[in-house]
Amino acid sequence: MAGKALFKPIQIGSITLKNRIGMSALTRNRAENTYPTELMKEYYVQRAGAGLIVSEGILVSRQGTEWPHAPGIWDDKHVAGWKNIVDVVHEAGSKIYAQSCNHHFFSVGRVAHPDAPEQKLAGIPVYAPSAISARGGNFRHIPGTPGYVTPTAIEDPWVIVEQFKHAAINAKKAGFDGVELHGANGYLVTQFLDNTSNRRTDQWGGSVENRSRFGLEVLKVLVEVFGRDVAVKLSPAGGYNDVGMPLQDTLDTYSYFITEAEKLNLSYFVLVRYSKAFDIEYDGVHRSTKHDVLESYRPYIKSAKLFLNAGVTAEEGEELVAAGKIDGIFIGFNWITHPDLVKRVLHGKALNNVPDINHLQTNKSEDNWSTGYTDYPVAVY
Repeated sequence: MAGKALFKPIQIGSITLKNRIGMSALTRNRAENTYPTELMKEYYVQRAGAGLIVSEGILVSRQGTEWPHAPGIWDDKHVAGWKNIVDVVHEAGSKIYAQSCNHHFFSVGRVAHPDAPEQKLAGIPVYAPSAISARGGNFRHIPGTPGYVTPTAIEDPWVIVEQFKHAAINAKKAGFDGVELHGANGYLVTQFLDNTSNRRTDQWGGSVENRSRFGLEVLKVLVEVFGRDVAVKLSPAGGYNDVGMPLQDTLDTYSYFITEAEKLNLSYFVLVRYSKAFDIEYDGVHRSTKHDVLESYRPYIKSAKLFLNAGVTAEEGEELVAAGKIDGIFIGFNWITHPDLVKRVLHGKALNNVPDINHLQTNKSEDNWSTGYTDYPVAVY
């Protein structure tokens, strides 16, 4: 490519990235009985051209997952499995953050289902900030279209805050360079922020300050463990998983949250901009709050680095970085299909591998989990 802004090293927190093209967290559902595998190690090492890899969402307990083969981090065997991956990613020259969201080191909250295998093993209810169900709800491992259930309101959010801290301690033991809090896509942090899913009347709901409290308190405990090497991902436009507020409420909420999070000396923010793919339609009405996410919130991010996500091409990213509007980009889907993505960008090669849609995820009926996972070809150079 003509410019080289994306290939200038950048410091985030205490580490330096070799380039500004990050790999977003991508759930691939390949952990056997929740434990990281040698196949997963191969997958991550193939993509070590990224300046920063953000792991797939990591479970801190069985509760709160819609993915039957998502990896965990709640015991020593999990930690050892992740360390095996992290070490070789470092040897290959990249850096790697763990993505944390809650019981998914990110928690899906109300978009779990009581009949999901891991939820049943957990033996506790689907929970959320308030007893308000999300619309929609298809599950690859539950027959039919059961829909989301009305969740149980969380009695004491501090318990979950502490679970995030436990997960961060284990991520530190595994050697991760940092953690990225998943505050996007309608999962638990977003459910607290959004006044359509959070109707609490205590210190965790109501005002902008109270709705922001949960995410900010989680960030604080992550900072206790990882110091400067903590980031957060936000999707103010909403839509996905039935979240989204009127525009002024959205602007007020996210400007406040970002301003307060900035005070914690985070390494970076990822802003997920409006995407038609996430603008889910319910009863003939689009759910997203369409607005210019970058222009709306960029002024509030002063010391942390800023990365942009959602349909950002390398060409657009190059222009935005060169213009000083952002510090880097995160790419998602194209990393699935192009393990050599950064090298292709550098050499002007097309991103032309055909996605194996049938094997984006996997299940127990499939014998070869490498199909559609580690078998995408690299370009000829």
